[in-house]
Amino acid sequence: MRVLIADDSAPVVQSLTDLLRDVPGIELAGQAGDVPEAIRCIHETKPDAVILDLQMPGGSGLDVLRAVRPNHPSLCVLICTNYPYPQYRDECLAAGANHFLDKSTEFEKIPAILRELVRSAAKATLAVGRG
Repeated sequence: MRVLIADDSAPVVQSLTDLLRDVPGIELAGQAGDVPEAIRCIHETKPDAVILDLQMPGGSGLDVLRAVRPNHPSLCVLICTNYPYPQYRDECLAAGANHFLDKSTEFEKIPAILRELVRSAAKATLAVGRG
């Protein structure tokens, strides 16, 4: 499973990269530091999942989500933010985010979410192979 990291904080990107390294079946598809780059990278690299910061230069993670969701309906989007306000959560989930995580309290949930995505993808592949 290919994962793109879209976050403008170098320490966060490094932490996520370190977390992803420990998840079997995960490959880093790339990283982006602003909204235009995130949109371009998603279209170019076609990741299976994106870890998306809500506040980035050039707009917001919500802008990225709205721009890519129509052309990438199966993309798993994990919004990971320091601004976990209910109105942002509601807007992101309504726009098609699969997960909305508070960076300060839920960051460590990311590997478990990705492990489950890898397991689900493997099960789907097996089911298709049997059919």
